[in-house]
Amino acid sequence: ILGFSTPPGRLSMMAFILNALTCALGLLYFIRRGKQCLDFTVTVHFFHLLGCWIYNSRFPATLTWWLVHVVCTALMAAIGEYLCMRIELREIPLNSAPKSNV
Repeated sequence: ILGFSTPPGRLSMMAFILNALTCALGLLYFIRRGKQCLDFTVTVHFFHLLGCWIYNSRFPATLTWWLVHVVCTALMAAIGEYLCMRIELREIPLNSAPKSNV
């Protein structure tokens, strides 16, 4: 069903790309570590590959399937790592004022 020439194929590819973007936000919410984003991204896509293999009873062999998943893996890892690094690199607030007025 994945393909550039048919509208359902383009719609499916857009759904995969939007899924990669929302999963990048999930990495930010659940992982919060830039160094672990690539590991979790590859793990999620590996489990998806296994699920597709079991569901279809054959290994995915079409070039468009692999291209879409490589692009989605790269997008999810890069955007997730960028978002996590922005959180990690925030300045630590240092208040020099006393905490109580004693």
